[in-house]
Amino acid sequence: MKIIDRIALVLVIIGAINWGLIGLFNFNLVEMIFGNMTVISRIIYALVGISGVWAIKLLFDEN
Repeated sequence: MKIIDRIALVLVIIGAINWGLIGLFNFNLVEMIFGNMTVISRIIYALVGISGVWAIKLLFDEN
């Protein structure tokens, strides 16, 4: 697995955990750490979203 695939997978896992916390406990970990829609939190959300799109490619990899 290439390094970019691993990074994307880690970011997707972080995003999934955050959404799980939001759904179960109404607790947004990214917002708590970085603030409500600050530049840093928006960058994190964007990176997680891009990683999710990248992870679609992992479904179709033959390796």
